[in-house]
Amino acid sequence: MPKYAILIYEREIPVEEIPADVMEANIAAEEGIKALGARVVDETALQPASVATTIRKGGVVTDGPFLETKEAFAGIFVIEARDLDHAIQVGKLLPIMDGGVEIRPLVDS
Repeated sequence: MPKYAILIYEREIPVEEIPADVMEANIAAEEGIKALGARVVDETALQPASVATTIRKGGVVTDGPFLETKEAFAGIFVIEARDLDHAIQVGKLLPIMDGGVEIRPLVDS
């Protein structure tokens, strides 16, 4: 099956401040993904953007994220799904407070 990256963008708040219903929905998403017949290949959450290091053109290294935005790149799921429509169904299972998810096909390796 093709692989897709589901990129999660969300406003940054400390993990302990994430509402309980959002955390529960995130945990429940795994069963929903399996029920859809998709498979999570890998998933990870990221540390806050404030601890990011960016390398800019010319090799200049700076502290912090590349862009100033309301939402930050918070985590990623790599899934196997039948097609883009199937990957979108999986993406809809992920709880979002104020941000969104972006789905991208991965280049075949």
